[in-house]
Amino acid sequence: MKQIVVIGAGTMGNGIAHTAAASGFDVTLIDVAEAFLERGMSTIAKNLQRGVDKGKMTAQDKQQVLGRIRPTSDVSAAAKADIVIEAIVENLAAKTQLFAKLDSLTGSDCILASNTSSISITKIAAATRRPDKVIGMHFMNPVPVMTLVEVIRGIATSDETYARVAALSARMGKTAIEVNDYPGFISNRVLMPMINEAIFALFEGVATPESIDSVMKLGMNHPMGPLTLADFIGLDVCLAILRVLEEGFGDPKYRPCPLLVKMVDAGWLGRKSERGFYDYRKP
Repeated sequence: MKQIVVIGAGTMGNGIAHTAAASGFDVTLIDVAEAFLERGMSTIAKNLQRGVDKGKMTAQDKQQVLGRIRPTSDVSAAAKADIVIEAIVENLAAKTQLFAKLDSLTGSDCILASNTSSISITKIAAATRRPDKVIGMHFMNPVPVMTLVEVIRGIATSDETYARVAALSARMGKTAIEVNDYPGFISNRVLMPMINEAIFALFEGVATPESIDSVMKLGMNHPMGPLTLADFIGLDVCLAILRVLEEGFGDPKYRPCPLLVKMVDAGWLGRKSERGFYDYRKP
């Protein structure tokens, strides 16, 4: 695979584009608005500059990586892709609409991958005429740093598609872990109930956010407490994943804590809104 297209220039999309370009691939980064593309490219440039400041790369290396990324708001730029990696909003209707369009736009050998963190790959693939070439590539945040990629096989995903995506992951410096298509896959099926239980502990007045996070960091050796991590992921994303788990399994143990629902309703989404379980607003 030589031509990689990433759709969505947000946190995950620009991280995937950054990683692919740093691995030597030509990348087309697509989003609906120029403002989103400018923000995404600015984030990539800042993250690369950190590498320059730390002596991990030269200024020339930085410019070469940026030069491999072509931002555009024209989705038809995906037409000649070898693989398209979707990283848009975590919404089934939006994803199926996009995949149906990509199916008619791209060549028959093109692999269509989704960075979804919880939505069924089988459902997404059903919107196309190539379900054997639809797969999940769930990168971890921040993408340039984290080495895991959950590679999720839908019911019709072929062995060849999996092998090609696993090989691509390795070329991007990632470790591909094969997972079958069940709600939340592995990462979020295990992680989100822990975060939800931490929110319930706060909701019930068991302890403060600082105390809950400190217990998990000092007692369980987690690098980041669950409430801090929820703020980092985005509380709206956490809520969406929990609802996928609750609906997918029909099990009340995945019921989102009412406090989480209330905070999302209030627009307190964590770091991206500068307020979540912690206050990130500047004095």
